[in-house]
Amino acid sequence: MVTAGDFRNGVTFEYEGNVLQVVEFQHVKPGKGAAFVRTKCKNVKTGSVVERTFSPTEKFENAQVDRREMQYLYTDGDLYYFMDMESYEQMPIGADKLDDNFKFVKEEMMCKIVSYKGDIFAVEPPMFVELEVTDTEPGFKGDTAQGATKPATLETGATIKVPLFIEIGEMLRIDTRTGEYLERA
Repeated sequence: MVTAGDFRNGVTFEYEGNVLQVVEFQHVKPGKGAAFVRTKCKNVKTGSVVERTFSPTEKFENAQVDRREMQYLYTDGDLYYFMDMESYEQMPIGADKLDDNFKFVKEEMMCKIVSYKGDIFAVEPPMFVELEVTDTEPGFKGDTAQGATKPATLETGATIKVPLFIEIGEMLRIDTRTGEYLERA
């Protein structure tokens, strides 16, 4: 059990049948009236963020969210197959559980499978990946006015903005959280 007075960033708890994770919290002691805890919580299953206030003495059940490292194998229609590296068990996961940033994941990459009580609700790709540029336009001299960029297609099919000097066949380091080019690999 956890009380609202014990809330810290990252704490997960059950509330009204949902699993919430504290994103921000603030203990408030007004001049008049009782103290309260103002929170911004993320529903870990749906991803929605809600703001709630709680009494510091309210109690909630702890929610244990599991993150298992698994290897992405292949896609078959709307199912994406992952393998547990300890038991070699393969697990199909529906496309609805994948975020938009999964477009940077290629076969044999390690991902974190996030579940609560055995119910998988998300797949977290690695924070940084190295991918090859398969298609981009050539950059021209003189086009370099203030950090000019051009579109580039990566080996996974994802398209990102890159500096003009990047050419086909180069390996790039990409931040999967923002989808931005970081550097040459």
